[in-house]
Amino acid sequence: MSHVDLTRTFTFRNSKQTYTGIPIIVANMDTVGTFEMAVVMAKHAMFTAIHKHYSLEEWKLFAANHPECLEHVAASSGSGKADLDKLTSILEAIPPIRYICLDVANGYSEHFVTFVKSVRALFPNHTIMAGNVVTGEMVEELILSGADIIKVGIGPGSVCTTRIKTGVGYPQLSAVIECADSAHGLKGHIISDGGCSCPGDVAKAFGAGADFVMLGGMFAGHDQCAGEIIEKNGKKVKLFYGMSSDTAMKKHAGGVAEYRASEGRTVEVPYKGDVELTILDILGGLRSTCTYVGAAKLKELSRRTTFIRVTQQHSQVFS
Repeated sequence: MSHVDLTRTFTFRNSKQTYTGIPIIVANMDTVGTFEMAVVMAKHAMFTAIHKHYSLEEWKLFAANHPECLEHVAASSGSGKADLDKLTSILEAIPPIRYICLDVANGYSEHFVTFVKSVRALFPNHTIMAGNVVTGEMVEELILSGADIIKVGIGPGSVCTTRIKTGVGYPQLSAVIECADSAHGLKGHIISDGGCSCPGDVAKAFGAGADFVMLGGMFAGHDQCAGEIIEKNGKKVKLFYGMSSDTAMKKHAGGVAEYRASEGRTVEVPYKGDVELTILDILGGLRSTCTYVGAAKLKELSRRTTFIRVTQQHSQVFS
């Protein structure tokens, strides 16, 4: 099992940039997508999408103190003018940052497609992650508009309530299978974003064809996460919340706008200590998966994966 190679090397369609590392990404949520998290992840050649709320000065300090981490981080941005101005200032001030994460809750808009095209024009040699979407057609649209890696997932996250509040969503496994097929046909790549609560789920995402897997909840509650440790009923917890939750909106936008509903929840996550142990648990689980199915490399996992539909009738027979 120790000989299983989890490292992947990708050359991206539009940026022509080559990436080498373990393709697990910490989500660009302000509780987990922190500089402190990036320092630990980089030691394992893993990736962090840094949340968009750090200032330019904070970015400069991080870059000065941890230049070795810059090849394993992305600068995140929304799709507004202020977001683009801030992103531009960060990338111009810190040239070693080569990855951009364009993140909106709903990637199905003409505005977002136009925004992706604009960012590609401004940064022709940067690798662009963009989303979120859940269908092959939109994956193709974003790749042809200049994105390299498409974030796939609407509603599956542990603190996302989009499916409850709006009725909109798509089963994550089906979305990954469909979107991976569409992306790979154009020599693009995808990120499975959301829905993983244990190492086995990460393995299933890779088995379904995801090139990268993005995790939020599994990395919550650690020392490297933002927020204080709270003592409650004799137990230590940390807050974890969706970026469309009341908590996030009040923190960054002064509250939820009158015309929309909160699409995220705030939860108390048990305090887990250093994230290093969680990283080793995830990587160990992935290596074990590869051993079970006879894959010497993570690259081989999707070719050795078969998904079986388990119905209620079958579960009753074998329970």
